[in-house]
This record gives sequence, structure tokens and C-alpha cells, in this order.
Amino acid sequence: MPVRLIFVCLGNICRSPTAEVVLRAKAQGRGVELTLDSAGTSGWHVGEPPYAPMIRAAALRGYDLTPLRARRFEAGDFLRFDVVLVMDEANRQAVEALRPAGNQVPVRLFLDHAPDCGTSEVPDPYYTRDFNGTIDLIERAAEGLLDALGT
Repeated sequence: MPVRLIFVCLGNICRSPTAEVVLRAKAQGRGVELTLDSAGTSGWHVGEPPYAPMIRAAALRGYDLTPLRARRFEAGDFLRFDVVLVMDEANRQAVEALRPAGNQVPVRLFLDHAPDCGTSEVPDPYYTRDFNGTIDLIERAAEGLLDALGT
């Protein structure tokens, strides 16, 4: 059975959908089967596609974000996934607030898989406007995550 991972950011329109697509591409490149999804801690953009500038920046690197639609992280995700990977501490706190009693699914910072990148959180490019820098961090963490999975 493939490992089931979900990426979580604030709105599910920049960081987490990009992480989902980047990891999917890198896993396919290594012949690794994973079950992947992404969600946001807010419901502001539910049903919307990723943010247009993020779509464009990802496309320049060969990643297609256009099929994705934003959704909100929910308590049931703790039952559907093996690990929750968050983009920052605020996301971790919001996710943990939804944890069902007794659930032990790990919630980790995604950049824990890129310890040499100089930061522990993926900055939100919706605010920073640094879409390429966000993709750089996500690519590094995706490679580190696949290495950690032993693939």
C-alpha cells in the first residue's frame, strides 16, 4: 500500500498544491507510488484553482497545477493519511486543533526534509511574491522526503 501524505498550507492555492504536484512528479521519476493530496487550514478558496502566478511559475518548471482545486483540511484527514506535512507553524497549530482524540498521525513541517535550506517554514508566496523561491524550497524538501522514505 502506498504511503499516504497530505500537504497543508493556509489557503491551498500556493504552497501545498505545489508540494503535492512536485512530490508526485519526483516520485514518478523514481518509480515510487504515493497517495498525495493537499488542503488549506482556511476555507477562503475552497473549490478554486491554485493562484495564477503560482500556476505560471510552476509551469515554467514543468509542473501543472491546473487540475487541482482548493479544499479545507478536516479532522477526517487524520484517518485518511499516514503523515500530515505542514508549511509553517501556524498551519501546524490549526491542524492540531482538529486532531481527533487518540489519533497519532504525525504532523511535521515539510522543510524538516530540507534541513540545510536555512529556514524551517516555507514562506507564503501569496504575500512574499517569491514564487520561484517557494518552488526551490519545495523541490529540495521533496527530494529529502523521498530519500527519507528510502526510495
